Parts: sequence; structure tokens; C-alpha cells
Amino acid sequence: MTPGDVEGTASFLHINDWDGAKIDSLLDRASEVKALLASGDRTFRPFEGKTLCMIFAKPSLRTRVSFETGFHLLGGHAIYLGPKDIGLGGREETRDIARVLSRFNDIIMARTFAHQDLLDLAVYGSVPVVNGLTDFNHPCQIMADALTIQEACGELRGKKIVYVGDGNNIVHSWLELAAVYPIHFVCCCPRGFEPDASLTARSQASGISTVEVSHDPAVAVKGADIIYGDVWASMNAGQKEEGRSRYMAFDGFQINTDLFAAAGPQCKFMHCLPAERGLECTDEVFESEFSLVFQEAENRMHAQNAIMLELLGC
Repeated sequence: MTPGDVEGTASFLHINDWDGAKIDSLLDRASEVKALLASGDRTFRPFEGKTLCMIFAKPSLRTRVSFETGFHLLGGHAIYLGPKDIGLGGREETRDIARVLSRFNDIIMARTFAHQDLLDLAVYGSVPVVNGLTDFNHPCQIMADALTIQEACGELRGKKIVYVGDGNNIVHSWLELAAVYPIHFVCCCPRGFEPDASLTARSQASGISTVEVSHDPAVAVKGADIIYGDVWASMNAGQKEEGRSRYMAFDGFQINTDLFAAAGPQCKFMHCLPAERGLECTDEVFESEFSLVFQEAENRMHAQNAIMLELLGC
């Protein structure tokens, strides 16, 4: 049984649920469907008569709109269930919710705090489950990032991506990708903010990619194709309560024009959003001609469409 295959039902819980060849195939499919939608053609409706149930234990802009709009554009119907609609794992056990929703819907997307809630939905449900984000990882975001890099740089394979910031769930999915797809990934963070050590070790041990953890931004970004940022304190994870002390730890890790000068003229900027301009990145970088931020945000929908097409066999 593979990580994404629970009791015979394929799900997308971690980006390394699929191998490199499958990821290439998904990126190609995402590009094809993106081009079709951009042309104005609305005759491709593989989700006609199907329903997507979207569980949100935490709020979202891009995740909700990209899933709901994408599923609608391909002919399907999406249902939004917010934090007060279910009470995942509180008002009702996750395993019960999974079995009930599976009887009404063709596919489930969940954006949760605890990663175990997502795993339980997949174990006890009988329809595919898509990971819309947990505190541990965010595979749909990295699939969108991969599509964006492929579009901007010609290919993803072999590219150097330097993430500057906290070793969080975004980094964990980059590490999962590096375990199955050949890239050069560097997590550059302050000491004490490193990503999960066992996941880092497994990614390095796979021998597929070059994977590093660095504490010196100016050195880490040299020759980078992408510098990638995220907020230093996640509102959803309760890190805002740490306040000023957390921000002080990230002194010297701001993504600015000096950092891009150290990287070289080939380097582009990415950020998963939302951003706190003036903290983890400057407004100048965010609005620069080498920023891919909004192309990256759009690609959430196209990458997720490809994932759901695969899971539903369309």
C-alpha cells in the first residue's frame, strides 16, 4: 500500500505519493487544461454530475477559490464546509465524517490543522481525498509551484530553489518532492527553525536531489533559479502570539534586492501567499519584473484540476 492509496482508494496526501514520471504527467495535464480554459473553450466538462466536498478547518482565500472555481469550470459542483459547519474531530469524530461525506460526494478536499485528521479522512472514507493543507505539509501548493517554474524556466528538473524563512509545511512538501523528483532544494532558515529532521534525512537519503539546510542567505542563494518566501509567523498555526521575539530571530533573512543581486540575474521570486510585505520580503521584490507570485497563485487552480482529474480517472 503506497502513502496515497488507502483501502484501494487513491488519494493525494503527500507530493511523494507519486513518482517523478507521474509528476511530469500531471504537470503536462495541468498545462493542457490551463491552455484550454484560457482559450475560452468550456466544452471540456469531465466533472459533470460530480460533487467536490471542501472541508475547511482553517480559513483560506486561494485554496477555496481555486478548488471551487476549478471544479465548476470543468463541469462539477463544489460544497464549502467551514470550521463551524462540522467541528472536525470535535463535534463529530473524523472517521464518522469521512464515511458520511463519502456517501454524498465523489471527492473530498480538506484543509486542516492536524495532519492526522487528513489521514483519518483518507483511511475511513471511500472516495479520494486531496490535501488542501495541514500543519505538516501543503502538496497542492508545491504542485502549483512546480508548474510555475516549468513555465518560467522551461523545466523544473535540476533547478535550484532556495526557500528563505521558517522550515514549515511548505518546506516539508518541497522535501517530499525532492525525494522523488531531481531538483536542488535549499532551506535557508535561522537556527532553531529547521524543517522536520527525519523528513530532511529521508529526502537526502533518496539520492534523487541535492538537499541542503543553510543558515546564511547570501551564500545559500548563489546561482539560485528561484528564491521562495513565506510569512515568518503563521496566523493559522498560532505563531502570531510569539510576536516580536519570533521576528527578531529572522533578522537578516528578509528577501530583498541585495539577496537577488547575490543570486544572479537568472533568479526569480516566488511566494505562496499571503505575504507580509516589509517583513519576509520587500515590496520592491514583490512587485518586480522577476516576481512570479500571481502566476503562481493562478496555477493553484490548474495544478489542482490535474490532480483531481487523475484521482477521478478523467
